[in-house]
Amino acid sequence: MAFPINRPRRLRRTDTLRRMVRETRLSPDDFIQPYFVCPGRDVRKPIGAMPGVAQMSVDNVVSAARETFAAGVPAVILFGIPSRKDATGTAAWNDQGEVQRTIRELKERVPGLVVITDVCMCEYTDHGHCGVVRNQDVDNDATLELLVREALSHARAGADIVAPSDMMDGRVGAIRTALDDEGFGDVAIMAYSAKFASAFYGPFREAAESAPQFGDRRSYQMDPPNGDEAMREVALDLEEGADLVMVKPALPYLDLIYRVKQEFNVPVAAYNVSGEYSMIRAAGINGWLDEERATLEVLTSIKRAGADLILTYFATAVAQRLR
Repeated sequence: MAFPINRPRRLRRTDTLRRMVRETRLSPDDFIQPYFVCPGRDVRKPIGAMPGVAQMSVDNVVSAARETFAAGVPAVILFGIPSRKDATGTAAWNDQGEVQRTIRELKERVPGLVVITDVCMCEYTDHGHCGVVRNQDVDNDATLELLVREALSHARAGADIVAPSDMMDGRVGAIRTALDDEGFGDVAIMAYSAKFASAFYGPFREAAESAPQFGDRRSYQMDPPNGDEAMREVALDLEEGADLVMVKPALPYLDLIYRVKQEFNVPVAAYNVSGEYSMIRAAGINGWLDEERATLEVLTSIKRAGADLILTYFATAVAQRLR
């Protein structure tokens, strides 16, 4: 009997009315912009599978990050592509490496910007896996020492947040202990807590030059059907000292973003990953959908699910439109 007295359409009649009762609002403060740092100077190498995204040398990353911060985006996350790779990824903790030099430049030239660093071995190893490989498998405990070295190198360079993305058991606790012991107690940890073995990472592997040379990563990244296990992973990382937790990818796991926020009520990040980005960009370029509207709809859905922070390659462009 509610109709015709109750008519929800009354509040949808104009843009102004819809804006007045909007429940979820995107802000530039919600975003983190990823950048891929490569060797050289004045380098901008477009990534074929990610239209509009490129590997960039330190100087170009600094210029781009300045534009990002001016748009209102508060943070960037850095992924490194070294000039040399080896079996244990030793370039990851080189204090003069691409990521480390970028951190120092950003802290000097873009004051106020929050600098986050990816802590993983896959960009630095010649086999493309996320740690020490023994008998065609990643040795969890041997990898922890390497992740600690990398995180400490980033902290020495001035990183505000380190983000271990490897999915090794115990890595958050190992990094937290090392940071505290070395006087970096103020450096926060954003843990990739529920990172799934997803089909949506393909373009990233081109961007970071990190495709595995054998096998895959299913022995350490999560099995997509498992939601309860994701909750256990988040709980473990929080117990070990994580300050923020992440669900990755975002769109196929909106239910888990919601569950993490409801169950733990801590800052939750979600990664709108390369495959999600490339699908929208490809469809937009081909005229199959309205790219701008689709982008805003996707990012709004991630925030509505409960994400406090969204890592997205759309960050700067969307922030400019929102402002």
